[in-house]
Amino acid sequence: MSRPKVLLIYTGGTIGMVADARTGALMAVDLDHLEEQVPELVRMGVELGTVSFGTPIDSSDMHPEHWLRMAAIIGEHYEAHDGFVILHGSDTMAYTASALSFLLENLSKPVVLTGSQLPLGTIRTDGKENLITAIEVAAAKENGVPLVSEVAVYFEYSLYRGNRTVKVHAERFEAFRSPNWPVLAEAGTHIRYDRAALLRHCSGPFKVHGQMDNGVGVMRLFPGIRTAWAEALLRDPGLKAVVLETFGSGNGPMDKEFLEVLREARKRGIVLVNVTQCVGGRVEQGRYQTSRALMDMGVASGHDLTTEAAITKLMFLLGRGLGPEEVARMMEQPLCGELSVR
Repeated sequence: MSRPKVLLIYTGGTIGMVADARTGALMAVDLDHLEEQVPELVRMGVELGTVSFGTPIDSSDMHPEHWLRMAAIIGEHYEAHDGFVILHGSDTMAYTASALSFLLENLSKPVVLTGSQLPLGTIRTDGKENLITAIEVAAAKENGVPLVSEVAVYFEYSLYRGNRTVKVHAERFEAFRSPNWPVLAEAGTHIRYDRAALLRHCSGPFKVHGQMDNGVGVMRLFPGIRTAWAEALLRDPGLKAVVLETFGSGNGPMDKEFLEVLREARKRGIVLVNVTQCVGGRVEQGRYQTSRALMDMGVASGHDLTTEAAITKLMFLLGRGLGPEEVARMMEQPLCGELSVR
């Protein structure tokens, strides 16, 4: 039996850094000699290929162009590999995982993003376990079929659906959570998969999309938000859609001037999507009077979308050249497990 082939894609981030033995300075790891830092890779029974961004990118500098580049790399190597592992900085990992879930249509192989809080070359690094298990997940099959057929994030013994993931801590090794969807797998002495939580295998043809439109903004509501500031944002000439981070289950202020600014934006064709600013839970527009006005003016319900998934889904849909009403309609429908509709 041939060994599973996994492609390792290094974009940047802490996990790809090692400390110089003499100076302690951090430098990018040489992927061709990765087994020197992680000798366990030799014993895994996996054939590893590697692709590296020429210049490593701090994840704070991540841009839609980089997401398109990652998607293109996966498309180029899709038939030759059983799975993919992307080494990525943790700060924007949830955005990248969400974006790739939309860009890789009918994905039937695992794409696992992982990283670390401490560099790979430090004594207490979490990067070694994250890397080894991410590769194991990417290579895992049952009866010749991949166990995972979606974009996922692996961090600190847990595998999450990529477009359901949020970063919740800047220091702890347990940096991520999936507040509105079960953990896909937990790693202990064995990796235990929750079969019911995994996406079903797609039967349609695999397709890599190559366009995103970043004419998207985010407006986080807060007590005392100024109508003039909201209007200034919504009047930006390049703006096409805004994610409204509302209170609780989708509520906002009843101030008439503020609501009129939103209403005028909708009339101009700006897509507005309502997501909760709470870590977990969902939007239920119309449940309270404070959200009924948003529903009546045509604000799309984001249901239980994360902000990261809402932003990247809007960029994806706008990139397909869809009109505002079609974008608003599709924001309320699941494309790849990113939201649940009751």
